[in-house]
Amino acid sequence: MFWGGIMIDTKTDIVFITGANTSTRSRGLTAARYVEGILEDHVRPLASLLGEDFILMHDNARPHVARTVRDYMGDVGITAMEWPARSPDINPIEHVWDELKRRVRAKKPAPMCLQDLQNAIEEQWNSIPQEFLEKLIRSMKNRLRAVIRARGGNTPY
Repeated sequence: MFWGGIMIDTKTDIVFITGANTSTRSRGLTAARYVEGILEDHVRPLASLLGEDFILMHDNARPHVARTVRDYMGDVGITAMEWPARSPDINPIEHVWDELKRRVRAKKPAPMCLQDLQNAIEEQWNSIPQEFLEKLIRSMKNRLRAVIRARGGNTPY
């Protein structure tokens, strides 16, 4: 499992979450792991650097909306964007994950072990052009308008 963040002018490093196994519920991403491994180590420094302009956009996955996470974010002053449930089609990062998956799958030779896979993911993450990310982020206004026009139904995104 891994995490990454995108912004209009840059992206974070890709972060591999060790010990997380999505096939075993108890070892998956927990609220505690999210706070300690992502928010504290990666998001908080960015939020401090950008100040009041920083807004975190994460989805409504259980670890992201747990009380522990909400309390932590409130305590350290990280603002989260309100986000509708079940709406991955309008979240720009989902399109980035799709692009990353395509790039890694196209890699020859295919990664044969976990370390090779992590190396391929990191290499491809770093090669995603910033212009692609900027275009996705700038499309947010149109994405939200499309959701409103569709009255919450399907959109072309």
